[in-house]
Amino acid sequence: MSHQFSRWMMPMTLVGWLLSGLPVPAAGQSPAFETATGPGPTPMRPYGESGGCSEEPAQFHRCAMAKAKGFTPPRTPDGKPDFRGFWSRIGLRNLENIEEHAESFDGSGGKSAIVDPVDGRVPYQPWAAEKRRTNYSTYINPQALCLPTGSPKVAYSAGINRILQPPGSLVFLDDYAHVYRVVPTDDRPHIGPTIRLFMGDSRGRWEGDTLVIDVTNLDDRIWLDAIGNFYSNAAHVVERWTMFHADVIHVEATIDDPQVFTRPWTIAFGLRRNTEPNYEMWENACAEGIGEGLRLTDVGLKPYPGVTVPK
Repeated sequence: MSHQFSRWMMPMTLVGWLLSGLPVPAAGQSPAFETATGPGPTPMRPYGESGGCSEEPAQFHRCAMAKAKGFTPPRTPDGKPDFRGFWSRIGLRNLENIEEHAESFDGSGGKSAIVDPVDGRVPYQPWAAEKRRTNYSTYINPQALCLPTGSPKVAYSAGINRILQPPGSLVFLDDYAHVYRVVPTDDRPHIGPTIRLFMGDSRGRWEGDTLVIDVTNLDDRIWLDAIGNFYSNAAHVVERWTMFHADVIHVEATIDDPQVFTRPWTIAFGLRRNTEPNYEMWENACAEGIGEGLRLTDVGLKPYPGVTVPK
């Protein structure tokens, strides 16, 4: 039996620890790894390749969608595309910033994972852009408090995801903080609108060989990355999962929140299968509200309370 102190687990686990130990700026100061601006190319390490596509998000998105048109995925006994297995994210290499940012303490830097709009920027309303700018210097990253990651972040968090596919649903198990979600595919309705959940309420359906996950009822006390990109509890996320290679899945997620953004926007990344024989997923144990998160209260940072939308 293979225990995961291999190239798959250790880099992912280290990233998870680093996320809870970010440097703390002075009030109002933006972190060094905020969205890159200025002339010339943004310093970052080169991207690799998976499934015949570059892992750079925009290129990966275009290439994967083209390849998917000619790919026939493996099937489960009930005829659905077979996503069962252990998967790690690609494309979105780290959780510092979903927008383009330079190489810094994370050791890679990265292109924006936002493929629409084409400028790769989150289309915030003015008040929300200011809130995003000050989130990092005011609040503790919710992931440092071991809170569930929400959608679509659960799919691109560091570590390993395991997908199970019993009839009528898909089950996603994350090695971070015991996070999981069950996605029914039996046409049941969403829960009532007054209920809010960190992982939201997910309902799945198949459009050809693409799994579409419709997510509502989200809690607003999560961030999409380490510097404070966010949405409100009015957010509606639609994820689209498409296998274009036996060992690679393309994922895109469109986020619509008229309280925070000027328009819906879309993030894209990938998942690569772990093909190590006899792989065993170990938990990345995390207990809510302890550890590094508590230390950050000593320097004046507060738990993130969610979003108050201006009247």
